[in-house]
Amino acid sequence: MSALQSTTPGPQPSPALFFQTVQSHQHAFILKAGVDLDMFTVIAKGSHTVKEIAGACAVPERGIRVICDCLTVLGFLSKNGSRYSLTQDSATFLDSRSPAFLGGAFKFMLNPRQVEPFQHLTEIVRNGGPLDNCFTLAPEDPMWVNFARGMAPLMVPAAQTIAQLLRPALIGKPSSKVLDIAAGHGTFGVTIAEQVHSAQIYALDWPNVLEVAHENAVSHGVDTRYHLLPGSAFERDWGGDYDAVLFTNFLHHFDSSTNLGLLKKANAVLKPKGQIVILEFVPNEDRVSPPPAAMFSVVMFTTTPSGDTYTFAQLSRLCSEAGFPDAKLVQLNASPESLVTATKPA
Repeated sequence: MSALQSTTPGPQPSPALFFQTVQSHQHAFILKAGVDLDMFTVIAKGSHTVKEIAGACAVPERGIRVICDCLTVLGFLSKNGSRYSLTQDSATFLDSRSPAFLGGAFKFMLNPRQVEPFQHLTEIVRNGGPLDNCFTLAPEDPMWVNFARGMAPLMVPAAQTIAQLLRPALIGKPSSKVLDIAAGHGTFGVTIAEQVHSAQIYALDWPNVLEVAHENAVSHGVDTRYHLLPGSAFERDWGGDYDAVLFTNFLHHFDSSTNLGLLKKANAVLKPKGQIVILEFVPNEDRVSPPPAAMFSVVMFTTTPSGDTYTFAQLSRLCSEAGFPDAKLVQLNASPESLVTATKPA
């Protein structure tokens, strides 16, 4: 009897998941090719056949046919006869004219130095962590700027939710101060400044990255209330008397003891009743759901000495030990991440 045959009634073993997983890297690079060629924008502008799309992209037709069909299979395009159209998601996120365009994220997410650690995952597991020559980024590395520029659109829904959560506590004050740790693109602080006109934002990050944050503050008209604190969060003086401190996509880089120190430092610079807001991939207690949060742990394992994803119970315990006894979990509808908020007692 064949290894794939079974006398047991019901569904039979299938290699489909194996092939789907092994070939999944192809999907990412097919999508990247479509973005690099600006195919989604070309289709949005009115080119719908292979000939029209190839002409607008100034490339031979054969590759356009192959890529368009593959993008249809993957769900990024729809096809009716010989005509291709954008799906609703593709029109929102992949047309380069859209304010929500995500194509810039490829410069970071599919950068060879992001992909390389996974090519060595077996060795990294045997080593117990990243290899010495794997993904070491200095503060001045341009990759951090790529991250700031490319990932900003992905953070808009979370930034809007954070601003809405903080607004009631900030809006009634003649002046309020918000510290944005590892501010990156600045989207979180800029959004708060837009919604709370009395808010003064203090953005802490590497100098090259803060240039991006400052550009975004200028473009949104809040630069007079957007203050730059260049340097390391572990070495730079944070100042004080803050109404809120943001830790957005930062704590997952470090172990629990390091994060406890950061949260205690936040407590020290906050006013009574000041709030911390943590944005993270937060897996459930089973650590296998939801999938995006659960899978993010391998990114930290391959690229940081001790980073990880943390469950809400773990984050709540760290908050409590740092002097924030009332941590709450806030689920985000348009994001694979979650918020954890907590308040310093009066």
